[in-house]
This record gives sequence, structure tokens and C-alpha cells, in this order.
Amino acid sequence: MFMLLSCGAARYKLRAPNMKNSSCRATSLRRLAASFLSLTACFVASAFAQPAKGVSKYIGPGSCSATACHGGVQPRSVTSVLQNEYSIWVVQDSHSKAFRSLQNPVSQRMGRILGIAKPEDSPKCLACHALAVSAQMKGRDFDVSDGVSCESCHGPASAWLGPHTTKGFTRQQSVALGMYDTSDVVRRSEKCLSCHLGTPDKEVDHRMIAAGHPDLVFELDSYSAIMPPHWKLPQDPNHGARAWSVGQAVKLREALNRLSRRTRGDNWPEYAELDCFSCHHNLTKPENSWRQERGYEDRIPGAAPWNVAHFAVFRILAKDVNPEASERLEKELATIYKLTAQPNGSRKDIDASAKRGSEAASQLLQQVNALQFDRARTARLLGAIAADAENIADNDTRTAEQAAMALDALFISYSSQAGKNAGVRAAIDGLFQQLDNPSAYNAPRFKTQMQRVTAALKEAGISR
Repeated sequence: MFMLLSCGAARYKLRAPNMKNSSCRATSLRRLAASFLSLTACFVASAFAQPAKGVSKYIGPGSCSATACHGGVQPRSVTSVLQNEYSIWVVQDSHSKAFRSLQNPVSQRMGRILGIAKPEDSPKCLACHALAVSAQMKGRDFDVSDGVSCESCHGPASAWLGPHTTKGFTRQQSVALGMYDTSDVVRRSEKCLSCHLGTPDKEVDHRMIAAGHPDLVFELDSYSAIMPPHWKLPQDPNHGARAWSVGQAVKLREALNRLSRRTRGDNWPEYAELDCFSCHHNLTKPENSWRQERGYEDRIPGAAPWNVAHFAVFRILAKDVNPEASERLEKELATIYKLTAQPNGSRKDIDASAKRGSEAASQLLQQVNALQFDRARTARLLGAIAADAENIADNDTRTAEQAAMALDALFISYSSQAGKNAGVRAAIDGLFQQLDNPSAYNAPRFKTQMQRVTAALKEAGISR
């Protein structure tokens, strides 16, 4: 998991890549100097990767690294792409370090606990920590130690690498040859969530979390900002708000699909589906427990419920977009919440509700994806999310994290058009400070900080 919460809302400063300010600039320049030597290799690779008959294959990130391709030092303004994408990825992006993280002491300890001799050689780990493909899918040899690299997200490049450098060759033509279209926000969300939430082949379960793997948390706009972006941002000033909304809709749909899948699996109940912090939190004296003061509505005391962070913030947008579909979704999620919190809740009934909920989420996704965002809608969302302070705060740590990221993303989108406001900025930063130690999360304090956000939004004239 990216360290969004430890760095707080300072991520808003990372909206555009800035190589000059990187503390790793010396390392960057050494790498980039080497890329000058690979200029010829770039053209060799392009010649090698002509449109192929059949399936496009993977050829590794080295094919993109020359300065004439995507390995430049400075971003270009006269071309359709920045041409320093590789440089940003290799120096600043945690994805390039994903393989190396498998070799650190924590990962090695996880391996021992789980019976995995070498995590860096395990297909289970490499599925999300590297570009690990079969020999049949390799168009040339490359090293998994490069981590999550270009083709992990953009698709196998052997068929389109050469043609896409030619004048007039369109993105649509590249997509037709096997490029994954990350310009489509729905498709981009699905690609990210294939690891940051999981698929049948890429699973983080409770055993892995207990062994030390981070819980899976995701919000598209925030995570894109802290990569940082290695692409030209859209001209639309509302692109951040739209990325947040579409990402949330896709995440909810895929979370419900995952829940459905797991109810039909061999290992049910799967505790990774539940709210981790309903059990894993600092213990206090009963008179100091905000959880006991809140009570356990719709569940047995001591029973962990389904993780509502997938929906608790997005529901505000869902009601605004389609009240009828939102109501259907609320009904199914309420059923899931009650059933998962019962020791013998019917997995068949949970599966059925998850499937119906996923269908409602898919309907909402289509409408959210077609939605026109403007400053007024963003302001309305900011006010509504902040005003839902008690419900959000009481739904525990993961929901509070989603609220902080949502308000941050939406306020950055709003302020790009209306100008910055120090009061609102400070109030939202205060939410992240409340999340510095997730195990010690305190709902009343988070609620108070959310109320400060509401007050700051009203003072700034953003909400009523």
C-alpha cells in the first residue's frame, strides 16, 4: 500500500511530476545517462516489434527507456506525450520497487510464516509485484526485478511498439494491436484494482494480512497523484473529481464481485472481507471506549461486519446520481452487513445479495462515467461528505480514510478552478493527522475534525 496516510494531504503538491525537485536526481541522471546509450537499442526494438500476426507479446521496460522514446530528462510540451515517462517511473514511482519489496525483511518473514521459501520467486507474489509472464508470452527476455513496469499496465507491446512511434499512428490503432487503454478511466480503475483489490488469480486473504501483508486500500485519484503521474493530465479541471467518482464505482462493483466469489470458495468466512479494525484496535478501559459507546447496531456485539468503506462515502454520490438504483444498492448492502456479522450467516444469501448489489453498482457506474462534473457539483459533494461526519466517523478507520481521500481529491479539483483556500486546506489536512496511527483511531475526534471541514467550507462560501 502506498504511504498516503503517513504523508498526509501533502500529496496535492504532487499533481505534476517535477524531476528538478527530486531528492533522487543524481540517481536519475545516472540512469538517464545510460539511456542515451540505449538510443540505438530503441530503434532496434522498434524494428523487432513490428505488427505481429496473432497475440502481442511482452518485451520489457527497456524497450521504452531511450531518450528518444520515454526516457527523457525533461517533459516535452510539443509532443502528445511527455517523453520522460520511463524516467519518472524508474526514479519516483513505487511500482518500480515492487519486486525489491519482496526481498525486504518483512516480506521474507511473511514468506516464512506462509511457507513460501522465497517470496521473490513465488508466482503468488510475483503476480502483483512484477511483470511475470510465461515464456510463451515473452517476445524477448527481460528481468522480473524491474518490478511493475510499463507493460504491466499498458499491455504487451510487441505488436504496437514500432508502429506507435510513427507519425499519425493513433491510440485507437495501438489499442487494436493490444495496448491497454488507460485513458479510459473505467479501464484504468479496473487495471489498478486487479492488484489493489484482487482477482481470482491475485488474492490477498486474511492469512496473508495476518502474516504481515498490508490490507488493500484504494482510491484512484489519490493513488494516481502519489505515483506521481507520468502522463499529461487532462485539460478538464474536473478530471480529479471524475477520477474519484468513477474509481469508487468500479471499486464497489469489484468488491461485491470479490465477496460473491469468496462465498463460493473453500475458505469461508474469509475475514479479509470484514472490517479489520472492529477487532484490531487499541484496547482501552470500557469507560473510554467510543466503540462500546456507539454500540453494535444490526450485528451481534463482538462480530466483525463487512467492510463498508467500499460504499460509505460513494453512497453520497450514488444518491445524487440515481436515487432508485442507490436505494436498491443500500438494501443489498444492508443485507450483506447483517448476514456477514452473523456467525452462521448463509453464504448462499450473501452471494445472492452481492450479485444483485454488483448489478446495481454496474448501473450506477455507467451513469457516473457519463456524468458531467463542474465546480457546483464538486462543491455540493464536498459539503455533503463533510456533513455526514457522524456516520462516516462511526464506520471506523477504513471509512474515515476514504472520506479523507475523497475530500482531498474533490477539494483539489474545486480549488483548481476557484483558487486555494488555506482554511479548508488546513481542515482537510487535519483529517489525515487523525489517521496517522490507524489502530488508535478515535471516531469522536475524527467527527470533530470533519465538523471543522464543514465550518471551513461554509466560511469559504463553498457550501451552505
